[in-house]
Amino acid sequence: MDLNLGVIGNCQLAALIDGTGRIVWACLPRLDSDPIFSRLIDETDRGYFAIELQDLVTARQYYERNTAVLCTELVDRHGGSVRITDFCPRFRQFGRYFRPAMIIRRLEILRGTPVVRVRIRPTAAYGSETPEINHGSNHIRFVSSDWIIRVSTDAPLTHVLQEQPMVLEAGTTFIIGPDESIKESLTEMGRRFLDLTREYWQDWARSLAIPFDWQQEVIRSAITLKLCTYEDTGAVIAAITMSIPEAADSERNWDYRYCWLRDAYFMVHALNRLGATRTMEGFLYYIINLVVGSAQHQLQPLYGIGGETRIEEKPVDTLTGYRRMGPVRLGNAAYTQAQHDVYGAVVLAATQAFFDERLERPGDEALFHRLEILGTQAAALYDQPDAGIWEYRGYKRVHTYSAVMCWAACDRLSRIATRLGLEADAARWREQADCMHARICREAWDDDRGTFVDSFGGENMDASLLLLHDLDFLAADDPRFLGTVHAIERSLRRGDHIFRYNSADDFGLPTTAFNICTFWYIDALHAINRRDEARQLFENMLTHRTHLGLLSEDLDINTGELWGNFPQAYSMVGLINSALLLSRDWQEAF
Repeated sequence: MDLNLGVIGNCQLAALIDGTGRIVWACLPRLDSDPIFSRLIDETDRGYFAIELQDLVTARQYYERNTAVLCTELVDRHGGSVRITDFCPRFRQFGRYFRPAMIIRRLEILRGTPVVRVRIRPTAAYGSETPEINHGSNHIRFVSSDWIIRVSTDAPLTHVLQEQPMVLEAGTTFIIGPDESIKESLTEMGRRFLDLTREYWQDWARSLAIPFDWQQEVIRSAITLKLCTYEDTGAVIAAITMSIPEAADSERNWDYRYCWLRDAYFMVHALNRLGATRTMEGFLYYIINLVVGSAQHQLQPLYGIGGETRIEEKPVDTLTGYRRMGPVRLGNAAYTQAQHDVYGAVVLAATQAFFDERLERPGDEALFHRLEILGTQAAALYDQPDAGIWEYRGYKRVHTYSAVMCWAACDRLSRIATRLGLEADAARWREQADCMHARICREAWDDDRGTFVDSFGGENMDASLLLLHDLDFLAADDPRFLGTVHAIERSLRRGDHIFRYNSADDFGLPTTAFNICTFWYIDALHAINRRDEARQLFENMLTHRTHLGLLSEDLDINTGELWGNFPQAYSMVGLINSALLLSRDWQEAF
């Protein structure tokens, strides 16, 4: 199995589907729940929902235009064919968005008399349980110690239960969801929900402020980013999966189904530029709630999608791992780390609330004073060792990126105070930010090499330094920024891609490029007027997406294979931001 997968979802749950229409990953009832379909990280014959066409010869997969509705067409050697349409219902109803913990599969005959076999084999408790099965006249109940899932269908139940081949004479519908009776025709319900869901996504895509160039690429990235949101709280998860290795047999296997605060600024920035204000405002509300509720105003690097503060990491030995490349890890111990950049990330993200007149709940003086507490923390911690943006587990340093983000917290507080007319506060935060800026420039600058380095007094390069201009720490034409970009090219560029760093960490030397870093590099090239080169590298990155236009976290520079958790929200944000920077203006194009 590889990561050439499609994703469906509705901002409550999501599922991954392989090229033959087999559901290989789905967590119910929410994005971080126990996976009922876990085949993606388990090599045993379970954890999937397959609709197999007998004598299959070809398969074709695509999204319905500008939607999260996925179609898989299968053709047999006799010329018979079927189409599987997968989606999670999402539409407006009774003045709110209807987004049940439900997956709908519609199976249609396109030609001939195809023969199919249905195999539904869920797992429970991360592979440690096999659910019990019982059934009624038109449904199957899978019962575990923690949940009950009902699959309702108008297919012959005996054939489904016994996994027998059956000749299709008409289409059929499968509805996977809670243990609740469905009191209407499954065919009619599936068709109605599909029409409404299709309409929702097309309307949403129509509202986006997209660039002239790469429109379909940006729309698909934006839809995928939205599928990584948990609408109930506004959280945005880093990725839909857990424990997909960053590289083959690397043991860099992490659970990414949580919300990292460092992503906040980049997410809000991308959503703002797209005009996706409702999603952006929901995420801001999630972040502000964390600020209000944080103990002693100390922020963790990541939180659960419901704001949970404990995300204990533990190995799962009941799942064999992606391609048997363990370990499988549930939870993420990085939540215990000191990562000082989060203070800047939160203030940077929240700054939007003070300047964006579109928002329903604009920032006010009370929120400013809450953010000031985070600014005080940033000023106290910017020159203290931490685990850094890459979450090193074996050592701490005074990381330059963390220090710059702490500076950004104080800098933006000064700007917010100016916006609110609080002149004394603005002056106080400006003085603090200027002091921090001068210290960072002394401690993190390598004068002999003409570049900023990864840490105070350090020697190594770090791709996060490409953000010094984006964060307004340095102007694009500042010789120090130009020197840093050139140094990163020499140290971290491999062909057309960028590594995070080139020094050994807890697991040795990195062997794959980090996709968001390549997008940062593209943006930096644009900033320093190497725009033709930036466009060329961007076009190259587009060729590394899956057949459905998605990206994971990492990329093997030799084979082009995607690695790491999937789909990676950060990577999709990078694609969106680069496309918006590099595209021709609409006026210019005409």
